[in-house]
Order: sequence, then C-alpha cells, then structure tokens
Amino acid sequence: MKIVSTENAPAAIGPYSQAIIHNGMVFCSGQISLTAAGEGPVGDTVEDQTVQVMKNIDAVLTAAGTSLDKVVKTTIFLTDMNDFAAVNKVYGEAFGAHRPARSTVAVSALPKGVKVEIEVLAAVE
Repeated sequence: MKIVSTENAPAAIGPYSQAIIHNGMVFCSGQISLTAAGEGPVGDTVEDQTVQVMKNIDAVLTAAGTSLDKVVKTTIFLTDMNDFAAVNKVYGEAFGAHRPARSTVAVSALPKGVKVEIEVLAAVE
C-alpha cells in the first residue's frame, strides 16, 4: 500500500490518509470544503462547498497519478437531501461526460458543519 499526500488539498483532520493506493486503485478519503491551507469551510451554499470539494478531490487524484475520468465509484454524504439537485449540478459539471457509479447518503452532520462530503475510488494506471 502507498499513502498519498498532497499540499494541494487539505491535510487529514484525524488519524487517516488523504488516500491510499492499493492494487491499481486509489481509495480517497472523504473531502469537505476546506482549502489546501485548512481554512474553511469555503462557501455558505452547498454549491460553493461542492465546488471546493471537487477541487480537493482533483488535487488528491492528481497526487495519486490519476484523474476524475478514472473514478469508478463515488459516495456523496449530504446533511439535507433537498440539496441533492444543487450538488448534482456541480458534480455533473466536474465529471463532464464521465459517469462513475455513485451512492448518495443523508447524514445528520458532517465535520466542521459542512453540508456535503464526497469520497471516491479511482483506477490508477
């Protein structure tokens, strides 16, 4: 296993890695809307927060030697399912024509009081 760490995404806020590469796959920890400097959450709206989350995911994937177009599966955690359409819009724009498998889960709360967290699993070639 190889630990992935980049200064271009927020450092882990607990005892975990930004991502782990194993057997040709990268397992990315959930990203929230903190900046790479650890500031945030960025934005008051779920759209703004999702934009930052996707930037963080992109940075971790880049550090792992892969990209959004190699994502196989995502899991989205929302504190309010009424935000589903807004998150979907930003998420869809970030992935373009690529459509990974996905789950969306409603949760009672997320770290730092954010509205959205997204984790991904991607192929590394």
